[in-house]
Amino acid sequence: MLNEPFLTTRPEAGSAIPLLVWRAEAPLLAVGSAPLGGGIGVRRWVLNATVPMSYDRDDPADHLAELAGGLGLAGPGVGLLTGVDVTEVVARADDGVRVWATVGLGTPVWAAAPAPATPAQRVGTVNRVGTVNIVAYVPARLGDAALVNAVATATEAKAQAIWELGLPATGTPTDAVTVLCPADGDPAPYGGPRSAWGAPLARAVHAAVLAGGAGTVVPWSEQRRAG
Repeated sequence: MLNEPFLTTRPEAGSAIPLLVWRAEAPLLAVGSAPLGGGIGVRRWVLNATVPMSYDRDDPADHLAELAGGLGLAGPGVGLLTGVDVTEVVARADDGVRVWATVGLGTPVWAAAPAPATPAQRVGTVNRVGTVNIVAYVPARLGDAALVNAVATATEAKAQAIWELGLPATGTPTDAVTVLCPADGDPAPYGGPRSAWGAPLARAVHAAVLAGGAGTVVPWSEQRRAG
């Protein structure tokens, strides 16, 4: 089981910077794209840390390991960074699946964007920083292929929510997803959006990103009219 996150802070440049920390009651199997603890493996905790928009370190994994050490987080874990204030985390649940999302949509882009990015890919927001970090817990063991599929399912659901928010985008350049499940048990073979566990995962991610982004973006159609 992945416990509800607790909020803490760290001092930086005279300010108290927020961090969210999840602890697992027992080691969990995880898959994801996080700077620290990404890939597939057994993990004991998850950390989602706010950083200032001036952040310029080129060693995010080492930085996250330092933050985890300062919090007494032992063993392998997952570390995420975001410019979003993580106190704004949105939680949603569906049929046993639980999802937490910190949603920043300041730099929306299409996944298959031309290079260089066009101005249209950088508009449609109101003072909102980028990065959508998603942490999801599925209460059943997923096979390796199902874990990979679950990441795709969560990403598709995120993209659907962003489209419904009125942005011409599939995400931001720095989004990250982590899906965790029990490390033991008979592995479920599928994680797609119509599978037993992929379907509630998709619904929960969609609801969390939609709620997190609501009221923080100006649809591109309105930007065009205003321009």
